[in-house]
Amino acid sequence: MANMFALILVIATLVTGILWCVDKFIFAPKRRERQAAAQVAAGETLDKKTLKKVGPKPGWLETGASVFPVLAIVLIVRSFIYEPFQIPSGSMMPTLLIGDFILVEKFAYGIKDPIYQNTLIETGHPKRGDVVVFKYPQDPRLDYIKRAVGLPGDKVSYDPIAKEVTIQPNCSSGQACGNALPVTYSNVEPSDFVQTFARRNGGEATSGFWQLPKGESKDNGVRLNERKETLGDVTHRILIVPIAQDQLGMYYHQQGQQLATWIVPPGHYFMMGDNRDNSADSRYWGFVPEANLVGKAVGIWMSFEKQEGEWPTGVRLSRIGGIH
Repeated sequence: MANMFALILVIATLVTGILWCVDKFIFAPKRRERQAAAQVAAGETLDKKTLKKVGPKPGWLETGASVFPVLAIVLIVRSFIYEPFQIPSGSMMPTLLIGDFILVEKFAYGIKDPIYQNTLIETGHPKRGDVVVFKYPQDPRLDYIKRAVGLPGDKVSYDPIAKEVTIQPNCSSGQACGNALPVTYSNVEPSDFVQTFARRNGGEATSGFWQLPKGESKDNGVRLNERKETLGDVTHRILIVPIAQDQLGMYYHQQGQQLATWIVPPGHYFMMGDNRDNSADSRYWGFVPEANLVGKAVGIWMSFEKQEGEWPTGVRLSRIGGIH
């Protein structure tokens, strides 16, 4: 089932829609009849203000009926066209930063009912390289955002030392895979971002991400590396933590496959974050079913300077625009 807000919005739209219909087709004609009778009795001398007093509309009915068109528009836009989301973590840096507010194209991967998210009309499927919002397979109450790296039938391998992806399409049939997809990487360079590591009150480790000129540093901070990754026709930037080592023991181990190698089942997708060493993605929990897809992230409409779990400290108007 969709999240609670969607359910409340549907119920509110339905209730106010009923009130709008009751007023338009039952109460409004009766009010007009009373007003017409009063006008005739007064010899056609009553003004509009006085006529309204003759056939007043109850306040609860007027409020409900007037709110319905607004709720209906919000429901249609949010459910079938675009829905706003906020980026709460740094797993998609540098493409998306904490504090970015994005628009997700809901109709990109099918028109779905707003409650149970069943596909009503198929409109398309994720392409390799799309930035996708989806329901986290292990807890569908949570929305995740990652990049679609593996499509149905792809054999995806990840080298945790070189931190590079290899993709071979058309492997789900059990026969020999097709030719490897061209996945290329640029040289590794220092990025504009520094990640800090700390512990709060001796407890769980926390981190922050800071955009700093390459000549500057920060206490307990590590300068992240950056390179461009090209998946077929799509090129984007990824971040790497120089000191990080992947925890291979936590990788999702698909039956019949070597560790760090996965064959994407039909109707599923392999998702990865652009901030490769700070992303809990398909490497760790497996594949995303098509039914969990919410939509394609297409643009940033507002961005605030902030750290995860903290209040904004500024506005980044320069980030407003498309997502690649």
